[in-house]
Amino acid sequence: MIDNYEAVLFDLDGTLIDSMWMWPAIDVEYLAKFGLEVPEDLGRSIDGMGFTETAIYFKERFKIPDSIENIKETWHHMAHDIYCTKVPLKKGVFKFLKFLKSKGIKTAIGTSNSIELANDVVKAVGIHKYFDTVVTACMVSAGKPKPDIYLKAADNLGVAPEKCLVFEDITQGIMAGKNAGMTAIAVEDDYSINQTEEKIKLADYYIKDFDEFMEKYCK
Repeated sequence: MIDNYEAVLFDLDGTLIDSMWMWPAIDVEYLAKFGLEVPEDLGRSIDGMGFTETAIYFKERFKIPDSIENIKETWHHMAHDIYCTKVPLKKGVFKFLKFLKSKGIKTAIGTSNSIELANDVVKAVGIHKYFDTVVTACMVSAGKPKPDIYLKAADNLGVAPEKCLVFEDITQGIMAGKNAGMTAIAVEDDYSINQTEEKIKLADYYIKDFDEFMEKYCK
C-alpha cells in the first residue's frame, strides 16, 4: 500500500511523540496563575487549534490580561524542558521513518504546535533529519480540521494531495487530512482513547502503532 504514495505527512503530538499527557497539566498550572480552574470542555474545545489560535482562545475565554505573544512565550517556557527531556517517540516511529527514507518517500510534519517547540523536540528525540519540511498552524490561515496545514505541507513537497498519506491521533486532525483530499490513518493514543470509535469511522485506516502499520502495509 505504501508504494501508492509519494509523501507521508505526520501530526506531531500524540502521533510521532507521546506528549499529549503534558498539556492538561500545563493548562492547570497556567490557569491557576490567574485563580482559575480548567473547565471540563477545554481539551475538546482547543483540539486542533494552532498555537496562536489557542492563545487567542485563552485570552478571550478566560480574560487573560497578558498579550497573545506573552501567553505563547509563557507556554513555550513551561513546555520546553519537558519536551526535550521527558517526551518519547511513539512505538515504531524511528523504524518507519528510516524505511520511508530508504524508499525515497518524502515526509513532512503538520502540527498545531509552535515551530520552536516542534523543531526542538524532533531534534531532542533524534528524528529531525528524516523530515523535508515542517508546517505549523501559525503558517497558514486556519488550524485543523481545516486542510490548510496539510495542503501547505504537500505544496512544500511538490506532491499532489491524493498522493499523500496522513497520520493523525485526534478527530480534528483526521478531518484535516480528509478535507485536504488525502488518505488518513488514525493512530491510537491514550489522550484520545475516548475518540476511538469516531476516529475509526473518520479515518481510512486505524493502527495501534507504527510497527503494526509496517507489518500490515509495508511488505
